[in-house]
Parts: sequence; C-alpha cells; structure tokens
Amino acid sequence: MDVVGMLEAASLLVPEAVATDNDVTVSDVWDYLAHDEWEVALDLLQALGDGWSAPAGFWDELARAAGMLGLERSREWCRWRGAETRVGVIRAELVLRPAGETFRRTPIPGAGVLRPMWDIGNRRDDGARELDIARVWVEFAPGLAPGAQAPVRLLPLTAARWRHLAPGDRITLYETSVAGGTATILEAAPPSAGADRHGRPVRG
Repeated sequence: MDVVGMLEAASLLVPEAVATDNDVTVSDVWDYLAHDEWEVALDLLQALGDGWSAPAGFWDELARAAGMLGLERSREWCRWRGAETRVGVIRAELVLRPAGETFRRTPIPGAGVLRPMWDIGNRRDDGARELDIARVWVEFAPGLAPGAQAPVRLLPLTAARWRHLAPGDRITLYETSVAGGTATILEAAPPSAGADRHGRPVRG
C-alpha cells in the first residue's frame, strides 16, 4: 500500500463528529489528500487522534505513512501512541536535577529513546525497593535539559506494575544509583478496549 492508501485507511477510521480545537475534521484531511498534501494530512490525522479513542490500527497506518515520507519523529510518535492503546497512557510533569548533582550533563532525548529506571513505590517481599523501567517521551520539545521541567509521557516495560499510579503521585527517575529527577503523575489511563490488563491485544 502506498502513502495515500495508508492515510486514506486511517481517515476511514475517524468518526465524522471528531474535531480538533481548531474545528478541523476528517473532511479537511480528505481535501488535503485530494491535493496531494500528504504531510499536512498526516499532521491533521495525528491531531484528530487526540479527539477520540483511536485504535492501534489507526496509529499503525500513520506510522507506516510517516516512515515512507521520511518523517522519523512523526513515525516514532505514531508508534508510541499505538503502544499506548495497548498498555495505557501515563503522563507526568518531570523535573530533572541540575547538572553537577547527577552524572547527566546533556539533555534527555525527547523521542522515547531513554529507558531509565523509576521508583514507583513497588517493593520486594523483603520490603526492599524494586525499580521499574519505562521509556520517556518529552512532550512539545526535542529534549529536556538538566535542571529543566516539562510534561512527559511514560511507556512502561511491564504495564501491569504501574496500574496503581494516580494523578498527584510522585515517582523518582534513576539512571544511576543517584536519583536523576522526580515526576508528578498528571494522567494514568488504562489500555483502550481490546487490550488486556498486561497490554496484550484481546482476540475475539
């Protein structure tokens, strides 16, 4: 399937009533597709994806289209959103410790590359702290510098171990034995319908 076919397939999944804050609807997407404005259509579809519980297949089509257009960050973002439909959404406000207080001297990369450990309150049978892994996506920025603060999205390695978190909870980031930052949970949503509590697709 070519780029147009992928974008058309994703467009067919969007309910007609869905609109962005700027009143863009799927009809606008079709107009851009008709004029071969593929990148604009892709951007609008990504924006429309925030207005409903888009299934994983929607994001998968967009990721493939972005890859064929050479838009690496868009591709990774769509892959990320597809993964969130399977494991749930976790958003948090992350504050990194300043340079000099930890080993990090450079910004955290923003596009889901970093896989740090987190203290989210889980404990072993003997009461010892047990850390959990989650990838980090920095929202609205290419990265997060030491000492800076920004909203982030987290994609856990084992989603079921994060189910107890709720807005207002505080968790701690570790890249070494020294804490590298703290985050306050803003949103913790379960997987979309069609995924089990472990984030695996449910097959009918």
